[in-house]
Amino acid sequence: MECVICKNGRTKQGFVTVTLERKGSIIVIKEVNAEICDNCGEYYLDEKTTKEVLNKAEVAFKNGAEIEVLKMQKIA
Repeated sequence: MECVICKNGRTKQGFVTVTLERKGSIIVIKEVNAEICDNCGEYYLDEKTTKEVLNKAEVAFKNGAEIEVLKMQKIA
């Protein structure tokens, strides 16, 4: 697909690191499957992956994590 940010690149399948922050807590999730722009690096997550990332982050936030680094597991 064409990148909606730079309008010059095309996206390719790859992996990214997603960093989320809430009220001073930082959650880093590595190896997240995404479509990545070959020009600007902007990435896009599909709906299923987005839900999984947000669920992992929510659990970490609720457990009181100040800084947590997680590795994304494949979604079955």
